[in-house]
Amino acid sequence: MKTLRAFVVFAFFLACSQVFGGPEQSGTELSATERNPRSFEFAVESGYLFGAINPPANYQIGAEFLTARIRWGAVRSDSWLRGYNQFYISGIAEPIFRGIENHYFGFNLGMRYNFVRPGSRLVPYFSGGVGAGWIDSHPEVPGGQGQDFTFNILSAAGVSYIVNDNWKINVGALYQHLSNGGQTDPNPSLNLFGPQVGVTCSF
Repeated sequence: MKTLRAFVVFAFFLACSQVFGGPEQSGTELSATERNPRSFEFAVESGYLFGAINPPANYQIGAEFLTARIRWGAVRSDSWLRGYNQFYISGIAEPIFRGIENHYFGFNLGMRYNFVRPGSRLVPYFSGGVGAGWIDSHPEVPGGQGQDFTFNILSAAGVSYIVNDNWKINVGALYQHLSNGGQTDPNPSLNLFGPQVGVTCSF
């Protein structure tokens, strides 16, 4: 699957970024938070997604996420890679406001990279992950999903604003793909894009 190969390349890039990020700066040039970003985060995020790329119906979906993140490495360099990695797990609840189905519930596992700029409260990020979930499928309806069990792929990019040591506000764009992986024929799948906002607590 092309999407799976793309995710593997993304994961490889994140794993290598810590090794090839460049020489470490001296401690006097880094604040305490930059030297040692908070180990854990918990985020509440909401999005509104629109069907695209020839969707089977004009879908509009609310995307609600509860996400836990853990830091697993920092890149302290002079390059644009300066930042830190995170592994995350998200719980997903999505009411379908417009479309054939009514709701989707699932989970997603992935990685996120945060680009830290010295002295800036703005932290750009990008992330990607894969997971699975359940949709109230209606295979008898043309264009409806073929079965309840469905895989998901998520990717996001945006920026976090650091309010203080414990709180951040996130704004970004989200892409989501839903598919049963060809387990039914037809397998219409869904491609969804839209904005996302959230609040993050670090500890």
